[in-house]
Amino acid sequence: MHEDYAGRNAAHYSARLLGHGKELARFTALMQREVDQPVPSNTPGHPLPMAPRPPAASDALAMPFAGARRSYADLVENRVATGRFFCGPCCAWFRLRHPLVDGELPSPYQRVAVAADSGNGISAALDMRSHSFVNCDLTINLLRRPVGEWIALDARTELGGNGCGLAESALYDEAGLIGRATQSLAIRRRE
Repeated sequence: MHEDYAGRNAAHYSARLLGHGKELARFTALMQREVDQPVPSNTPGHPLPMAPRPPAASDALAMPFAGARRSYADLVENRVATGRFFCGPCCAWFRLRHPLVDGELPSPYQRVAVAADSGNGISAALDMRSHSFVNCDLTINLLRRPVGEWIALDARTELGGNGCGLAESALYDEAGLIGRATQSLAIRRRE
């Protein structure tokens, strides 16, 4: 991770992931400095909204491709709060079953990133057998630090009819809204 800029209120960092001499991914982060700033009661937008249902009141569900071979579906535990996987708008909780790196506890930000990358999948509006909808990017905006193991996505996919789409997710932990995630999608019919 490289510090590109650090000021009084924010800092910008960047990093690249390389494999066999090829750039596989590029990351940027804008970190804002936190200060104790109470919000007056009755202020619009405060307190923050909650997810539709907490994880304990949501239905446990495994992704249909879990167990076929070790994959993302085996990394996470899911509970569906509203909607259904891969059938349009859906709100689902995610919890890591395993660390991303052996011997390291996942950070709250890693838990958010793993969950946020699923918005286009859980809210898929097109059948995965006939279409692909690969996300070309992932942008996560957080308004506070996530707490706890569970992260919820209340996700929906919009399709432009031109091979492009957008998946948008409201992100929650058990204490309420933590931010939003977006994914630009490349929509293609499978041959």
